[in-house]
Amino acid sequence: MAFFRKKDTKQNKGNATFSRSSSDRDLTKGSIPRNLWHLSWPQIAESFFSVVDQLADLFWAGRVGYKAIAGMGVSQTFLLMLMTARMGLDASMRAMISRAIGAGDVSHANHVLAQSIVLTLMWSLLIGIPGIIFTDTLLGLVGVSEEVVDITSGYMKLQFVAMSLMSFQRLTGGALQAAGDSITPLKAATVSRVGHLILSPFLIFGWLGFPDMGLAGAGMANVIAQFAGTIINFYVLFRGSSLLKLSFNNYRNDYPLMWRILRIGAPAALTGMQRSTSQLLLLLVVASFGDVPAAAFALSRRAENVVNHASRGLGRAGGALAGQNLGAGHVERAKSSMSWSIVYSAIMSVIAIVFFVSMPRGIAEIFSDSPEFIDQASKWIFILAFATFPMSSVQVFTQGIANTGATFAPMIITVITMWFIEIPLAMSLAYFTPLGAEGVPWGIVIGNLLRALIFFLYFMRGSWLKTGMI
Repeated sequence: MAFFRKKDTKQNKGNATFSRSSSDRDLTKGSIPRNLWHLSWPQIAESFFSVVDQLADLFWAGRVGYKAIAGMGVSQTFLLMLMTARMGLDASMRAMISRAIGAGDVSHANHVLAQSIVLTLMWSLLIGIPGIIFTDTLLGLVGVSEEVVDITSGYMKLQFVAMSLMSFQRLTGGALQAAGDSITPLKAATVSRVGHLILSPFLIFGWLGFPDMGLAGAGMANVIAQFAGTIINFYVLFRGSSLLKLSFNNYRNDYPLMWRILRIGAPAALTGMQRSTSQLLLLLVVASFGDVPAAAFALSRRAENVVNHASRGLGRAGGALAGQNLGAGHVERAKSSMSWSIVYSAIMSVIAIVFFVSMPRGIAEIFSDSPEFIDQASKWIFILAFATFPMSSVQVFTQGIANTGATFAPMIITVITMWFIEIPLAMSLAYFTPLGAEGVPWGIVIGNLLRALIFFLYFMRGSWLKTGMI
């Protein structure tokens, strides 16, 4: 199939001999900016599709009503918290695979991948089944109206199924990226996102004879789309058309390795959960002011993801590049990889800031015709524009450094700045100043500025630059 690339080169490293496909690249050689761009542009493109997909969901939800936007925001906050918990597994797997590839040990990289897939299956069953059972309870905890709960319940249940499928797609895509193949995950993500974009309105509104499912239609569309994308990554890995080859022949659980994956990934999981858990807490604060602020919160945070998702992609690309070079013992190349990731992130941030500051009301008007919602959402978008660069820098540092295996320090930095500065400040501004609900985004801005500064100091210190395999 032309869709998948065949192996075309050979490479020797140490005592290991392995094949590289044309979509794989030796990240320990050549221009760092070019290698970073080669690895990151598919992830940025994937992030773009992800954001467009999310915004399209909000657009269609807005046609149902702004309460549907609020419900979608609430459900996504819970789902994000669970997804970020699993991202720790991705980070440790990426770190192990990239360093193994850098050291020439492809067999170990394949072994790490197989064990990680089994761990992901366990996680999906452990989280997905209870999530579906207790969906209404979770929605009720936030304090939104019964109408919002009724609109959102079916959507959220289906999103738990989609989340499990997405977990496999992201894990396998992350493994391929860590090995230097950024094209296959892009193909998988493109199929998923475009499929979801196309299917959602047909299933939400019952176009052309499709079932009229309401907001739940967006969830069903996502289930179908994520399944299709996941199949693509697994096909490439089982076929062995990339550097990695997945096989479960004679498979046995390697409990010491599983534990090492979980141990290395635990701080990264906690780091990711900080942001999603903080969003849940801040959503509780915002929802106490009514459904309109809750809907504005949902839209503004999706808007900021335009840069955040791309920055995560840059961070993962920088981490894969740095990890392979650390595995090969190239410390300066590893540090330079992360530096260039920050440069690329800054360029994207400037573009986003200009866009958000110049037309916040126009953005809000795309998603609803409610004057109250438009007024509130445009204010939030304008304020959060000032957090764009520090927030994107934090994403690059968090993802990049964690994907080299240094997961503990990012967790500590995030915990301190999130729970001792950002959250208390946002709540204080909301409840004890005339700002009201608008105090929350200002707290987010200040918290991210401080977090970015501390991450920069840690990065410059260089204690995360440890060579060899994990």
